[in-house]
Amino acid sequence: MKAMAVFPSSRELRLVEHPEPELSGARQVKLRILETGICGTDREIASFAYGMAPGDCAYLILGHEALGEVVEVGGEATSLAPGDLAVLTVRRPCPHEHCVPCIHERQDFCLTGDFTERGIKEAHGYMAEYAVEDERFLVRVPPELRNVAVLTEPLTVAEKAMEQAHVLMSRMPGGDDGSRRRPAVVLGAGPIGLLGAMKLRDCGYETWVYSRDEPDSANFKIVSAMGARFVDAQRHSPGELAEMAGDIGLVYEAAGVAKVSFEVLGELGVNGVFIFSGIPALKAPLEVDSERIMRNMVLKNQAIAGTVNAGHASYKQALTDLASFLRRFPSAVNAMITARVPLEGAREDLLRRGGVKTVVDMV
Repeated sequence: MKAMAVFPSSRELRLVEHPEPELSGARQVKLRILETGICGTDREIASFAYGMAPGDCAYLILGHEALGEVVEVGGEATSLAPGDLAVLTVRRPCPHEHCVPCIHERQDFCLTGDFTERGIKEAHGYMAEYAVEDERFLVRVPPELRNVAVLTEPLTVAEKAMEQAHVLMSRMPGGDDGSRRRPAVVLGAGPIGLLGAMKLRDCGYETWVYSRDEPDSANFKIVSAMGARFVDAQRHSPGELAEMAGDIGLVYEAAGVAKVSFEVLGELGVNGVFIFSGIPALKAPLEVDSERIMRNMVLKNQAIAGTVNAGHASYKQALTDLASFLRRFPSAVNAMITARVPLEGAREDLLRRGGVKTVVDMV
């Protein structure tokens, strides 16, 4: 079968002919891949910033945002049947018996770092014609979400972030109900930021998106279509953002830019929660107002957390939320996918950035 792969040692990115996977376990499911999304992680792997091929292969098949159609199931697979649509999760548990999160199938909290990730770390991804996976790593997709289900994986980042935010906000008397009456800020207007903003709007937050985008950009229009407010980071400082938004109760960082993130952290309100999800490139050390940040954290009862990957429950919640987004702001959701390319054309998009979300149409 055809697949798009990166060769870390020879620094190549090209189509390959890869053996078509077949069922080898009773609970496995074989899927015909319909769509795969291209994200910043894929582009960084394609530029050889990171990415690890399986130990027995010279290349790594890319792609971790995927929608597939079930074509075959093992004899003990019960949750899916041929013809069903499904999204595929990314991270697989480490093999260590002492890793409690992985034992409980919360490998997104793996303690050892010996997990594998489809299309990223030591396991082939989904930018291929077929994939085989154990049914416990698949989530069935309602047919009515066929056209947008490829957005599930990037939405799970926001789902887990909100799960963590809820835990932190619940430390306060009255739980997090009061937090919903305060503005929330999203840093970054890429797919993960935009989907996070939709999640916040759907949860009832007054939502502000802070990003470097022009008023005529697709990102700006999507923010407006969901009823959120956009602030151009090129024209307004974090302090000005705080003046416009008011008492910021929650910040969801999805930009991966350390300087701006720490400047906005300095504007977080009393009892505020700040969730980091972006991964900045390693650059020269950055000067931050550490004294102010530390004073605020202590004197204002602030909480900061980082989040990576997501568990099975986040995928199920993402599909529920996508259905809600389509009812509430359909134009914003449908505008997320700005380009569709065939597998043969994926290489060009992996080497550049354009639009909001490019999807590789496998069929």
